[in-house]
Parts: sequence; C-alpha cells; structure tokens
Amino acid sequence: MKKALLIVVALMLTIGLAACGSKNEESTNTNSQNSGTNNAGAGEALSGSILATGSSALQPLVEQVSKKFMEDAKYSGITVQVQGGGSGTGLTQVSGGQATIGNSDIFAEEKFTDADADKAKELVDHQVAVIAMATVVNKDIAVDNLTKQQLVDIFTGKVTNWKEVGGADEKITIVNRPGSSGTRKTFEKYALGTKSEDVKGSIQEDSSGTVKKLVAETPGAIGYLALSYIDDTVKTVKYEGVEATEANIVIGTYPVWAYEHMYTKGEPDAATKAFLDYMTSDEIQNADVVELGYIPMSKMEVKRDVDGKITK
Repeated sequence: MKKALLIVVALMLTIGLAACGSKNEESTNTNSQNSGTNNAGAGEALSGSILATGSSALQPLVEQVSKKFMEDAKYSGITVQVQGGGSGTGLTQVSGGQATIGNSDIFAEEKFTDADADKAKELVDHQVAVIAMATVVNKDIAVDNLTKQQLVDIFTGKVTNWKEVGGADEKITIVNRPGSSGTRKTFEKYALGTKSEDVKGSIQEDSSGTVKKLVAETPGAIGYLALSYIDDTVKTVKYEGVEATEANIVIGTYPVWAYEHMYTKGEPDAATKAFLDYMTSDEIQNADVVELGYIPMSKMEVKRDVDGKITK
C-alpha cells in the first residue's frame, strides 16, 4: 500500500514539473518573439517620397541639401524632388495637397488673405534660413547707389533713363519677376514699400537664374536677386547707401530680407520631419546655408513678423 502511494505521488510530481517546464518555455518563446518584433520596429528604416516646390530663391539650398540627405545611408529609403515655380505656387500646391513642402520667401498669411485665410491656418511654418534681396544692374551701369524713392520711380515707370538718377544717357530696361514670386513680393514690401508696375518694355521672368542672365546681357538692365544668386556677372547696388551684407542684415540695418519658409500642411510625417530636421541641423546651417549665400537663423539679432515689423 505504501509502495503504491509513493508511485502515485512520484507520477504527480513528474506531471507537475513537466507542465511548469512547458509554461516556462512557452513564456520564454513568447518574450523572445515580442523582443524581436520590438527590435525590428525600432530599427526600421524611414521611407517615403517628398516633393518640395515653390521659391526659386530657396531652390538652390533645398536642391543641394536634398542630394546630401539622400546620399546619407540613414535616409536611403527617402526620395526628395525639388521644383521651382515661385513662392505662390509652392504655397498653393502644399495647401492643395499636390506638394509635400511649399517653399516660400513670404509668410503664408501674405498669400492667403480674406476668404482664403483659413488655408494659412492649416499650414505649419518651418523657417530654415534668412535671405536678402539686392538690386542688381548691368555691369556697365555707373550708378552704385539708389534711394528708395529712385527705385520706386524706376519700377513704376516714372524714371526711364539712367541719366535721371546720376548715370549715363541710357534707357532703363526692367527685368522683373511675376506676381506669384516671393522674391518680388519681398522686394516690393521692404525695398519699395509699394507694388511695382509691369512697365511697358520691361521683361518678366519666372526664374531668378534667368533674371541674372538677362541683367548681365542686356544694356541698361536693372533687376533684383536673392544674394544666393549674385555673382560677378552682375553689379550690386547699395540701398540708401547701405550694402546688402550679412553684417548689415543680421542687425536690421539693411531692410530687404526675408525668412525662407518650408511649409507643410499640418505636422509633417516621419520622412518629411527627418528632412526638415536635417535642413536645420548645425551641419547644414553652418556649411551649406553659409556657402550658398543664405544666413543661418541662429545669427539673426533681430526678428521680423508677418507685418514686417522688426524687433530685437
């Protein structure tokens, strides 16, 4: 009897231990599987397609940085396409969902007003640099300084000959940007204080690069360009005696400058956020931004609001 009882107890212990072992193994396997899933999720590479359109003034920077971004192994799954078309186009396309990012030299509130004001509220502003615009003329023009009033008179057609502003007896040919251009809006707002006119005989071009080419090649030509486009093929003219230099811009002495905005409709997705973070990283701000003639946000000693008011 005692022997039979011992056998029963032994069998029960064996079954119990086997069951515990099975549960422990199952638990271990489950934890292992969960751990593997979590690790895979944490290390999953970003992927996606980004289309950035708009400002031709900002285009050189976005193009250069996007190439570096895609060459980085961390972002190899993300493609970035960059197109121009002007700030108005960029804002319209990002608002309408045709573009991921709308590049702009102006605040969205300046584009979307009155009945369209709600469109501006849907957009998130990512400021990536500061750009200044300067008046440029053909290198043969002797004039090296123009006042605000002289510029207004030229760009509204009241002054048509360089001799009227201290130059030689030569017809003035205006090379202007279209109404959708953020560069034009910035120049009108901060250099002229009024809208320019599409003066008879003037030339209108969509691209800042083409504006530079035409000013360089056309006798008597005048236009305006973002500093990122200016080289020795054209001549830069002072504004009210002040040069368009970084030193004058960062303290607000030279007034013709604007923020470079990269707008998204709502908060950006992970891939777009990675690209925008890359744009504002120290690596890009201290190298590419400076190299291409823009000013890093961190260097500005003054701020400007949507109404153009400058504060320290």
